[in-house]
Amino acid sequence: MANEKCSECGRDGYRSPSVTVDAVAARETDNGLELLMIERGANPAVWQGMWAFPGGFVDYGEDPEDAVIRELMEETGVKGENPRILYVLGAPGRDPRKHCVGLFYLVDADSSAKPIGDDDAVSAAWVPIEQLNAENVAADHVKIVNMFKE
Repeated sequence: MANEKCSECGRDGYRSPSVTVDAVAARETDNGLELLMIERGANPAVWQGMWAFPGGFVDYGEDPEDAVIRELMEETGVKGENPRILYVLGAPGRDPRKHCVGLFYLVDADSSAKPIGDDDAVSAAWVPIEQLNAENVAADHVKIVNMFKE
């Protein structure tokens, strides 16, 4: 059985998941560990107002390590560097929009930076880890939060 390809882009007919990246930046304060988080906007509505790690879709032709640094800057205004793969989440249904495989990167960020929500983030902040839980963290990002709690 031959696999047909698009004459324009050369893409095959396979249904493939999309790749997303998320930046995990942490800082130690006098009050304990804080994680750099964004408040989700309305897309998708099920996560509106919830905390999530800054991230998004990898563009076609883009290296995921470049994408995670770009997304961090776009959504928080915080410059990141030295991305290291931390965890991969890819269960079908983890994102209501479509099947996404999420690459979570530990990223070095300026711990004195004042994040500002931008792009599709309503707000951004360094959030004390003890304030993050399954009720206020979007999707499966709580798995990453819980890794830091252990």
